[in-house]
Amino acid sequence: MNAEQLGFEGMPRRLYTCTPSRLNTWLDCPRRYRMTYLDRPMPPKGPPWAHNSVGASVHNALAGWWRLPVSERTPEAAGSLLTRGWLTDGFRDDAQSAEWRDRAREMTERYAAGLDPSDEPVGVERTVATRTDRIAVSGRIDRLDARGPELVVVDYKTGRRPLTSDDARGSLALAIYAVAASRVLRRPCHRVELHHLPSGEVAEWEHTDESLARHMRRAEQIAGEAAEADEAYRALVPKPRPADPRPAVVDHTPHDERFPPRPGNLCSWCDFARHCPEGQEAAPRKDPWAALPVETP
Repeated sequence: MNAEQLGFEGMPRRLYTCTPSRLNTWLDCPRRYRMTYLDRPMPPKGPPWAHNSVGASVHNALAGWWRLPVSERTPEAAGSLLTRGWLTDGFRDDAQSAEWRDRAREMTERYAAGLDPSDEPVGVERTVATRTDRIAVSGRIDRLDARGPELVVVDYKTGRRPLTSDDARGSLALAIYAVAASRVLRRPCHRVELHHLPSGEVAEWEHTDESLARHMRRAEQIAGEAAEADEAYRALVPKPRPADPRPAVVDHTPHDERFPPRPGNLCSWCDFARHCPEGQEAAPRKDPWAALPVETP
């Protein structure tokens, strides 16, 4: 064990256990990170988002489609799975939900029509994990393909913004998935793809070993910052008395230095905006269906 792996008084450094989502949350806003991962009980969230319902419904339908027997993997079957598993949270009313159910069914069927049902993925909703000297990171891949000797990470996207190769190249999550998949399955994995169902376009990037290593170093750097903040948080949170099972009342004021807000336009979409005066001032709250593409008459 080298010196960098040793912490206080020569003790081994504790690995920081995380997901790409946890790392990205720290980058986006330390206050939101604190509310999501450290505050217990977690502060109440705002209402659910309609675009999340669309995304989850499509993801679930495609995962279910690959689990069907090959002979049953038709575009119509994908649409039926979408309809049966449709999530209704966040929509303005039943009419808007029904319209988006039909839109989502159409995009899911169109996407499935372009797939080869017999081209069995290596994994669907596959959890992969890896570790370095500093982090133990895990995540779930929408689809993991085999193309020749290489693995390919496929991530489904249903948002309204078109995607580019820069999105694929810069994604910390996709890079971590590629590294973890390669180590778990012992096959090379350098290619990552974002499949944008609304447009039918694929944004792709071919990583090198060096670019993947840079992403992993970046993940370790982020994790180091978050781990230090976690320890500071735990040191300040009072422990409940054994005779009193109620959770301790926590004054979060001392945490503002370690977990400052990062106000900006994204505050409109934050689940914890109601608990953040700076976020409320930075951007007005959006309606739960506001991230859906503009509806045409």
